[in-house]
Amino acid sequence: MEVTPKTLADVKGGTLISYEGRVQLLEIAQVPDEHVNEFKSIEKFKIFNTNNLWVNLKAIKRLVEAEALKMEIIPNPKEVDGVKVLQLETAAGAAIRFFDKAIGINVPRSRFLPVKATSDLLLVQSDLYTLVDGFVIRNPSRANPANPSIELGPEFKKVANFLARFKSIPSIVELDSLKVSGDVWFGSGITLKGKVTIIAKPGVKLEIPDGDVLENKDVNGPEDL
Repeated sequence: MEVTPKTLADVKGGTLISYEGRVQLLEIAQVPDEHVNEFKSIEKFKIFNTNNLWVNLKAIKRLVEAEALKMEIIPNPKEVDGVKVLQLETAAGAAIRFFDKAIGINVPRSRFLPVKATSDLLLVQSDLYTLVDGFVIRNPSRANPANPSIELGPEFKKVANFLARFKSIPSIVELDSLKVSGDVWFGSGITLKGKVTIIAKPGVKLEIPDGDVLENKDVNGPEDL
């Protein structure tokens, strides 16, 4: 299992522990409430699971044939459209405890590129990354080793809405942070640099023109463009 150093942005990520003589994955949903803060500590649990797993297929075949993969069900309380639900999960990485000689390998942060929200999707679809021979490669033109901070409003939460609001994904190689909220629409060939905040006024449809360059800019209406 590939693991990487935990930061404050990763405190909910699963971590590896040694339990009953075996390497095991511990997820936050398995931790009693009184110990959650301890689990989130980046001092006590310094690494987390990237979900990059390397497995010998022959070993999986042996375990399946022996019916030895007894995966634990993790109950995860959630709220969907105002309704409280209980989501039942299994974590692929949790299977590590069934394998002999299993290990965690500490890898660079560049090996961890999750897409859990449309803000993450914006990053990987932008010119910040390219796909080379099946590998996602970071653009060497970006001087800042950290990725831009991106915060998109509820109008962009669903993938269909996100895609509809961008004619093309803006260039963000020189972007530090982006915050977007309201009825905002992006044209094609837009470049974002520095710190950019775009918050449309209530009832206003804000369209960012094709080819526009926004650098260290606060935009609340067409008059700010």
